[in-house]
Amino acid sequence: MYRLVITEKEKDLIFFNKEQSHYLKRVLRLKKGDRFIAMDGLGKSWLAEIITEREGKIVESLLISTELPIKITLIVALPKGNGFDEIVRSCTELGVTTFIPAIADRTIIKPSPQKLLRWQKIATEAAEQSERQIVPQITNPDKFTTVLEKLGDRETDCYICVARSDTNSLLECLENNKSQHLIVATGPEGGFTAKEVENAIAAGFEPVSLGNRILRAITAPIAVTSLIAAVAEKNITTLDR
Repeated sequence: MYRLVITEKEKDLIFFNKEQSHYLKRVLRLKKGDRFIAMDGLGKSWLAEIITEREGKIVESLLISTELPIKITLIVALPKGNGFDEIVRSCTELGVTTFIPAIADRTIIKPSPQKLLRWQKIATEAAEQSERQIVPQITNPDKFTTVLEKLGDRETDCYICVARSDTNSLLECLENNKSQHLIVATGPEGGFTAKEVENAIAAGFEPVSLGNRILRAITAPIAVTSLIAAVAEKNITTLDR
């Protein structure tokens, strides 16, 4: 059953924007009386029915649990080209809660203001496709040093991924982790500079490794999210036995 993230709702009525209306009618070929799952992107879901091209009505609330038992914030130093598009798409499917795009010393691109709208659209579509209940938040791009300053004091385990270093693996840290929220930073092409790693450590981040191989700037965030999701869901399965 198709899922749709809605932004307008009034009591038991929901309203489609022009793009959603076109997609429901022209692409999915849905018509009056057909049903779909409506989501608010914040955790609530409903079974809904189409009334007109621009309106639907809520039939009943749904209790669906597809989210990870842990919140994941990814600080991603922006890769070149449209690499961040793929990161947002894949990591949304895997369960990331918040994306913080960062401009590191070795970041090449300078994203335009329109990029944020594009990224949020990609996250919404990925959340619908993967049957998530939450659409991840994506912040405005900011300098990595500023991101560290804005995080401030927090009761959260924070990690920064580094290559070619004698550090604990992220997997080892995750297996001993008890936190309900993780913050992980991944670098741009060429990785974080030594000074950036020092600043992150001073801000409470622990350096970790993703293995003996050097991962691309696009691959690293996906590997990070996959590891966290696998460990978190394994722990839930173990507790349920």
